[in-house]
Amino acid sequence: MTDFVIIGGGVIGMMTAWQLAEAGHSVALVERGQCGREASWAGGGIISPLYPWRYSEPISQLARWSEGRYPMLASRLAEETGIDPEYRQRGLLYLNVDEEADAMAWARRLGKPLARVDAYFLYAQEPGLADGLDDGLWMPTLGSIRNPRLCRALRTRLQSLPGVVLHEGCQVARLVVERGQVRGVDTDAGCFRAGRVIVCGGAWTGQLLETLGVSLPVHPVKGQMMVFRTPVTSGCKRLVERVVLKEGRYLIPRDDGRVLVGSTLEQAGFDKTPTGEARTSLYASAIAMVPGLADCEVEHHWAGLRPGAPEGLPFIGEVPGVAGLFINAGHYRNGLVLAPAATRLLVDQLVGREPILDPEPFRLSAGRVGGSAAPLGEGTDNPLVVDYA
Repeated sequence: MTDFVIIGGGVIGMMTAWQLAEAGHSVALVERGQCGREASWAGGGIISPLYPWRYSEPISQLARWSEGRYPMLASRLAEETGIDPEYRQRGLLYLNVDEEADAMAWARRLGKPLARVDAYFLYAQEPGLADGLDDGLWMPTLGSIRNPRLCRALRTRLQSLPGVVLHEGCQVARLVVERGQVRGVDTDAGCFRAGRVIVCGGAWTGQLLETLGVSLPVHPVKGQMMVFRTPVTSGCKRLVERVVLKEGRYLIPRDDGRVLVGSTLEQAGFDKTPTGEARTSLYASAIAMVPGLADCEVEHHWAGLRPGAPEGLPFIGEVPGVAGLFINAGHYRNGLVLAPAATRLLVDQLVGREPILDPEPFRLSAGRVGGSAAPLGEGTDNPLVVDYA
């Protein structure tokens, strides 16, 4: 019997296991596939909500706390595992922002260095941008991380910890609950007993809780992305150096010259099949931002499933009526963004520490559980996009 069983080996589950192990607890992490290969792998790795001024204060608090921890987190993982998550802090250029007044008011309120910049500045930062831009917004402190490498580094770190056992390729059949107390999980590899169970199952969390009669409004929102392989010239110059965001679509550069373009927002259930329509749409968005990408190879096109929740607000805390059962899910598009803070907030409660933030907005209260999941939209007018009110 272990202290904790964690269901789900994404970034949320792995960071939770890491923190619990370092606090002296034994942890069994159960993942139906390989750790870090679902939404945590499929995203882009921008360390900020795309349009942060659109979010509620609880999400903003999680994002701000996480943003300040990522540089040290990436450095530590690189040192301890030999896998560099490639944290880059090169800033973000916002193009064609209709809510400039809201954005600037948000930045003033929080002390963020968001500035309105002219065309000269835009093209000095990114010479490859399409012609015709007059101005934009510039966030110099924004960072990004190479999320597949972050996942690999977290998995490697967990494998080195004596208090953690990874059970990959292990399908959960049901949660074991006796007299209102969780006792463990039944899987196709046997029963894992634990004093407490944490569900970090992403888009699949709602399905698992349904077996207990708990209606959690977390559902899958499909997102498709592509990556271009671009040349790196002498002096390590890249076609795209900074994150660029325009009308809900973004370009994210990597150190090796690759450039990601994302993403769609689709209601397609649990279907992760990439589509030709999305490929055409993503390609057009990328070329509209940086025409030079038309001369580059599209290396890969994929889809993932985000865990949508009402207003994009995650559920973090104990499940009412089931002692010892906890949830950390529903982060929607911001799982990587919020992961350090969201996992720390739950672990604080689990080990009896003073929480870093007020946990109340994230609790599974009667008013939040059982509602209709309608995530906050950040989409474009593209017909593939589900644009929520």
